[in-house]
Amino acid sequence: MTLKFEAVLFDCDGVLVDSEPITNGVLRDMLEEAGWALSSAECMRLFIGKAVKDQAALIEANTGQPLTEEWLHEFRGRRNEALVEGLLPIRGAVEAVTQIHTLYEGRIACASGADRFKVDLQLEQCGLMPFFKGHIFSGHELPRSKPAPDVYLAAAASLGVDPKRCAVVEDTVTGVAAGVAAGATVFGYSPPEAGHDAPDALLKAGAVHIFVDMTALPALLG
Repeated sequence: MTLKFEAVLFDCDGVLVDSEPITNGVLRDMLEEAGWALSSAECMRLFIGKAVKDQAALIEANTGQPLTEEWLHEFRGRRNEALVEGLLPIRGAVEAVTQIHTLYEGRIACASGADRFKVDLQLEQCGLMPFFKGHIFSGHELPRSKPAPDVYLAAAASLGVDPKRCAVVEDTVTGVAAGVAAGATVFGYSPPEAGHDAPDALLKAGAVHIFVDMTALPALLG
């Protein structure tokens, strides 16, 4: 079989695991405790696809307090507890990854803007770690996180593949921008459930195709 690409690079949050509503729920609560009241939808719109630490100026401007390492440590702890309690894979993601891993003979990677502990925790909890072990990348461990391309460039390099020959699977404008900047072809996942950017926003950011059902992905990439 002739494949369309040489490797497939997956975002994690919102693509492989349904973590965004959980993480943003904890963030919204902690921001309200700090004096900045947001609705769940507003919090999602402002922070989806972005590392909290990279939004320090926005948070400080609206809470009137510095974003300290202690606050971030508490956020990550409360977030991790909530993820352990309630995290599930995106519907159809395990099946899709299983098929794509076979189709591409293991040439897949996970490239996330989240911290490494969170990425590992989520992949383990959702039964996805065996497919990505050895090819997992965190924007926190690179000079720049998304929307910079660093995490996707590192993931492609680990597989020995030119990023221009990679497909990237993303669900946020920030992530799509990172994939496009890396030179990859980006597929935008945008189901109707909360926690994903809208199809038109993903297309405007540079996604070449929008899909709404993860079970459709193997055929798109095959």
